[in-house]
Amino acid sequence: MKKEVVKDGVHSYTQEDSYVPPKEKEVQEHLKWFMGLKLGLMMHWAPGCQLGTLESWPLSDADGSWSQKDVDWTDIETFKQQYIDANKTFNPVRFRPDKWAELAEECGFKYLLFTTKHHDGFCMFDTQTTDYKITDPSCPFHTSPYADITRSLYDEFRKRGMAISVYFSKPDWHSDDYWHRAFGTAPTRNVNYSIEEHPDMWERYVSFTHRQIEELGTKYGKIDCLWLDGGWVRPDNLGQDIRLGEIVNKLRSGPQPHLIVCERTAGGEFENIVTPEKEIPERPLNIPWETCTTVGERFSFHYTDNFKTGKQLVQLLLDVVCRGGNLALNVAPQPDGALPARAVASLRELGRWLKIHGEGIYNTTIAEPWFIRNIRYTAKGDTRYIFCLYEDCAALPLKLRVRFLQEAHRVTLMRTGQEIPFEQKGEELILDTKDIDLNTAFYADCFVVR
Repeated sequence: MKKEVVKDGVHSYTQEDSYVPPKEKEVQEHLKWFMGLKLGLMMHWAPGCQLGTLESWPLSDADGSWSQKDVDWTDIETFKQQYIDANKTFNPVRFRPDKWAELAEECGFKYLLFTTKHHDGFCMFDTQTTDYKITDPSCPFHTSPYADITRSLYDEFRKRGMAISVYFSKPDWHSDDYWHRAFGTAPTRNVNYSIEEHPDMWERYVSFTHRQIEELGTKYGKIDCLWLDGGWVRPDNLGQDIRLGEIVNKLRSGPQPHLIVCERTAGGEFENIVTPEKEIPERPLNIPWETCTTVGERFSFHYTDNFKTGKQLVQLLLDVVCRGGNLALNVAPQPDGALPARAVASLRELGRWLKIHGEGIYNTTIAEPWFIRNIRYTAKGDTRYIFCLYEDCAALPLKLRVRFLQEAHRVTLMRTGQEIPFEQKGEELILDTKDIDLNTAFYADCFVVR
C-alpha cells in the first residue's frame, strides 16, 4: 500500500523506481515537450486569502497543530465560518489578467499552474455544479468582466504562447458528499463517512468531481496538464476511488488527446509527472518531475510574508534544471487582485537573467557531472552549458577549473559572446577568465562549450 507522507502540509513524492510512464504516444510526445518548458508560474488564490492564513488547511482539525497557528483572533469554529464566508466579501478589483500574463512573459515563465479549486471547495471558474464559485451573485466580484478568473487567465496566458497546467483538488471539503454535515465535524482530511456503508453518497461525489473536471477540460480551451492535488483521495485509502481513468480517457478520446495528468503522490499510470514540494531531489531524476515551491515562505497569501531575492531564484532554477526538472514557482496574489511588489521585483530580476541565459535553461537536458560545488551543467544536443554561481561578491579566479567529460572545441561566455581561451587536460577544462568583465555579471555566468 502506498502511503502519502505529509509534514506541515508538505507532500512527499513518488520515487523514480515506482514511476509508470504513459502508454499513449501523443501523451509521451507532449510530456517531453512540456518538460522542456522548465519554468512555470504557480498561483494559489481563493477568497480565504483575505484572512492571511494557510489556504484550506485550517479547516482540517487533524492538521490543526501546524495549519491553525495563524488563527489568533478568534476560536477555530468561528474562524472556519469566517473562512467559508470569505466569498461574500471577495472583490479583487485590481485583478488584471493581461498584466499578470505580461509580467509572466517578461519574467521568463513558459506555463501557468493556477488553483481552479483548492481543498476548501471554492471554484475560481464558472462551474455549473455548485454556487460556491467566483461567478455566483454571493461574491461581489461576479459583476467584473474578469469574473471567471480561470477563463480570463487562460485566455491571456495563451495569447502570449504559454501552456496551461490546471490545478484541481480531488478532495472538496465544502461538498456534503465528501464532508457530510450529518456526520459532524470531519475528524481528518479524509471523507468523514464510510464509503462502504454509504455508496450512494460517494457515487454522487464521484459524479460531481467528474463533471467539474469535464467542465475544465471541455469549456476552457486546450489544457496541457491536469495537476491533481490531494493524494490521499485514492482507492487504497478508505476506498476513495474517484475512478480517475474514466474522466481522463473521456478527455483524451475527445478534446485533449495529448493530456498530461499529474495525480501527485498517488503513483501509477496517471502520475505522469512527479512533484517534489519545497524540495529538490539530491540527484538527477531520469523521469519527468517538477518541483513546486514558493517565492515567499508560503503557498497562500500572508500579509507578512518574506520573499526570496532574484539571486536566490536564479540559483534555485539552476539547481532544479541541472537535475532535469521543471520549476513551478508560486506567487500568491493579494486579496485586492494585485501581486506583492517585493515578489514582483525578485521575479523581474529572474527575468532579466533569463533574457541573457535562457538558451542554457529552456529545452535542455541533464549533463554529467550535473553539479559540483558552485558549478551547474545542462546540455542541448552536443552543446554543453557550464554555469558558475557567484557568491555575494561576483568573482572568478584567473583560471577557472571545471570538470568536463566531453571534448571541447570552442568556449564562449553567453553574456558577452566573447571567446574564452581554454586548455583541456583529461576530464578537466581550464578556462582563462582574466579578461572577463564582471561589472555587469549578476548571480551566475554561463560558459557555452561546443
